[in-house]
Amino acid sequence: MDAFILAAGHGTRLRPLTDTLPKCLVRVGGVPMLERTARRLTAAGAGRLIINVCPFADDIERFVVARGGFDVDVRFSREEGEPLETGGGLLAARPYFRANAPFFIHNADVFTDLDLSALYGAHGDRRALVTLAVMERPSSRGLLFDDRGLVGRANDDADGNVLVREPVGEVVRFAFGCVHVASPELFDAVTERGRFGIFETYLRLAAEGAAILPHRVDGCTWVDIGSPQQLERANALAEG
Repeated sequence: MDAFILAAGHGTRLRPLTDTLPKCLVRVGGVPMLERTARRLTAAGAGRLIINVCPFADDIERFVVARGGFDVDVRFSREEGEPLETGGGLLAARPYFRANAPFFIHNADVFTDLDLSALYGAHGDRRALVTLAVMERPSSRGLLFDDRGLVGRANDDADGNVLVREPVGEVVRFAFGCVHVASPELFDAVTERGRFGIFETYLRLAAEGAAILPHRVDGCTWVDIGSPQQLERANALAEG
C-alpha cells in the first residue's frame, strides 16, 4: 500500500510561525503533524510514503531522514516555485507510486483519529474509483452526494450549490475530511495539467459517471490546524 501525504503548503494563516517553519512540521501535542500523519498511515498498512514538498523542502527531507523514514520506504516529490495544489501535486508524484493497489491521500495539516483501516476497507468493498472521508460538521463549503456518489459541491456564498449531473435519489451534504483512498486507475483518468485542485478532477469524473463515494466518519476527532485558533484547539485535544 502506498500513501501520498500533502505537505507542500505555505501555511500563510499560521504566520509568523510558518515564516521559519514548514506547516507540516508544526507540533500538536509536542509531535510534528507530518510525523503524526505518517505514523498513522504506516500503522494502517502503508509501506511507502510519498510526500510532496515545496517551501522548506530541504528541512522537511532532513526531518524525515532523522526520523528514519518512519521505518518505511519514503519518496519525496519536489515542486519547484509554487505548490501545484492537490491535483497537480498528485499528478507530479505519479512516478513514485507502485500502482498495484488503492492508495491513501492525506493532508499533513489535519489532526484526526478517523479509522484509516475502515476507510480503506470500505473503498475496496465498493470498488470505487475514489472514496472520500466525510462528516457532518459546520463548514462554509461542502460536497453533495446522491445515491450514486459525488454529484456536486456546496458553497455558502454567491455561487451556491453546483450540480455536475442530474441527481439520483436524495441529495445530502457533507464536509470533506481531507483524507481519501483512490484506485490506481485514477491516474489515467486525470486529464488536467499544471496547477489544479483534485476536486476539479473529481467533479468532472463524477459528471462522467465515475464512482466517487462517501465514507462517513462522524464522531471522530478532526481539526484542520490552518489557523492559530484551530491549532490551539488541536493542542488542547491532544493534551487532554
